Amino acid sequence: MENTVIKTRVVGVDISLERTTFAIVDVRGNIIASDFMDTLAYATSNEFVTTLCERIIELVTANGGYETIRSVGVSAPSANFVTGCIENSPNLPWKGVIPLAALMRDQLGLAVGVSNDAHSTALGERAYGSAHGMKDFIVLNIGFGLGSCFFSNGREHQGYGGFAGEFGHTCIQEHGRVCTCGKVGCLESYVSARGIVMTAEELMAESDKPSLMRSLEKLSPRTITECCDQGDELAIETYRRTGHTFGISLANYASIINPEAIILTGGISRAGHWLLDSVKEAFEEHVFGGIRGNTKIFISTLDNRTRDVLGASAVAWDVKEYSLFK
Repeated sequence: MENTVIKTRVVGVDISLERTTFAIVDVRGNIIASDFMDTLAYATSNEFVTTLCERIIELVTANGGYETIRSVGVSAPSANFVTGCIENSPNLPWKGVIPLAALMRDQLGLAVGVSNDAHSTALGERAYGSAHGMKDFIVLNIGFGLGSCFFSNGREHQGYGGFAGEFGHTCIQEHGRVCTCGKVGCLESYVSARGIVMTAEELMAESDKPSLMRSLEKLSPRTITECCDQGDELAIETYRRTGHTFGISLANYASIINPEAIILTGGISRAGHWLLDSVKEAFEEHVFGGIRGNTKIFISTLDNRTRDVLGASAVAWDVKEYSLFK
């Protein structure tokens, strides 16, 4: 009888707007080797996928070979675990439906699982981070966009078509700001990086109050946070307004889900207490009474890139094994 080879490594891939990170990860969550590439350097999705697969092959070949790899997991904005596609991403440069899992499987000859970045982040938090041991929790990824994933009774909820958790595209303001998805008044257009900058610009236009932000060469959540640290009133108000809007929306979310914890991840979470204080205040004011005081809201302690590539590796373990190289 032929011996069955138990493969103990997968490849995790995290696609973000800034860069795409890929790593070989073993069954214990140890990163064996990793590398990255510029996501926006490719005019078409086909060019990006071809280069990514070539780079993965190089990394795997230099670190143990194909025979050690079970499968590949990919975390990407607007990705759908059910279909294996990136579907009409408002933030990535390539539009339409991209059959990412199928394209990568054809070029790599390995099973490929694809999931949206918020889902992968939640898997990483459950396996290696703050949600370890929890059964009911929400993870939110706040950066260029705003995504979420929630676990109920220990299982992540994907929804009928794989689109559950699109919290950023819930409408919070009728006739509000135009979102990158094409709709109007989405939460993402107020709480994401773009939304925070717009709030700062609106505050400066509404008032002639002096502000360090007026002399900045480039407004960004990071530079606005730096102004907060220096006591800038308009910068502090920017995050107060953002947190108030976000906190009310989280209260609605929690009133339906009743989570043990809400974990904030992504670049915007680095604003720290400037954002979190007003989030918690608005949350406790508006959440259902039976939940008030019983839901923890905190910022993840994991490094974003490490967690996200580990979360992508968790997706890899969830797909049925397939290989042209058995």
